[in-house]
Amino acid sequence: MEFDPLLDRHLNLAPEQTIGVTDIMPHADFLETTFYREWMEPQGAIDLATVALEKTAARTTVLQVLRHRSRGTVDDAMRERMRLLAPHIQRSQIMGRQIRARSHTVDDLADVLDGLNTAICLLDADGRVVHANAACRQLFADANLLAMVGDRIVARNTQTDKIFRSLCEIDGGARRQIELATAADGQHYLLHAFPLKRDRSLPRDIAATMLFVQRASMLPLLAADAIAAAFRLTPSELRVLMAIIEIGGVPDIAAKLGIAETTVKTHLGRLFEKTGAGRQADLVKIAAGFAVPFARRTSGDDRAT
Repeated sequence: MEFDPLLDRHLNLAPEQTIGVTDIMPHADFLETTFYREWMEPQGAIDLATVALEKTAARTTVLQVLRHRSRGTVDDAMRERMRLLAPHIQRSQIMGRQIRARSHTVDDLADVLDGLNTAICLLDADGRVVHANAACRQLFADANLLAMVGDRIVARNTQTDKIFRSLCEIDGGARRQIELATAADGQHYLLHAFPLKRDRSLPRDIAATMLFVQRASMLPLLAADAIAAAFRLTPSELRVLMAIIEIGGVPDIAAKLGIAETTVKTHLGRLFEKTGAGRQADLVKIAAGFAVPFARRTSGDDRAT
């Protein structure tokens, strides 16, 4: 490109303007350039037609077509053909960028869904799986509640199958509900599905229903540091709070932490004072507000929890 004597002029072309070599310099002078002798002439070209496709502060895009020596130099007919061709290429450029941008957006959203600890699955109008996030794929792999057979979800017991079918049959006007299902290993799960707004003219393999599956647990993943910062808790007070959520009773907490019951009661009183809670149940409710929706990744072969 550094040897192209036409380059500077190409950068200043107006959109859809087409030029040949003779619009910039005498053709005889062009034939003497290194650019012509070492690049164009070996290809049998005698001239170069250029049309501007795009010019912004960030980029200039041009289309160049070599004119073979058998056709002579660029003439008005070729300029007109190039001018007519330019808008079609411009549209294809725009469409290509939109497709790439959409692809990046889809990939980004998939990454976001994979970071959630709730299993999320998109189903088409015929009940086939369109997309499942990482938590959902793990749920299918465990196969205690739901499993994948081909591209469809299969429930592992009659109760779950009945619940799953009823959820997937709801329409846009139905009241959304959360159902409780029990897996083969005894774990309880909350199932929630709702229809997506979609044009009836769209293909049936487009996502039509979103299914959420969340393990029911009294011990959600909590942002302990955020709780401590919000209420200015000391490390000891935070340990007692987390023990209250996990264990409950003062004697059991004392035994678990290896401290006296009076010490537990002292920390409990400070927790009530700092949080405004009046009962241990209120402390649990407050902490539940700091549940983390994102999956915690562990190193090695450990699964996300």
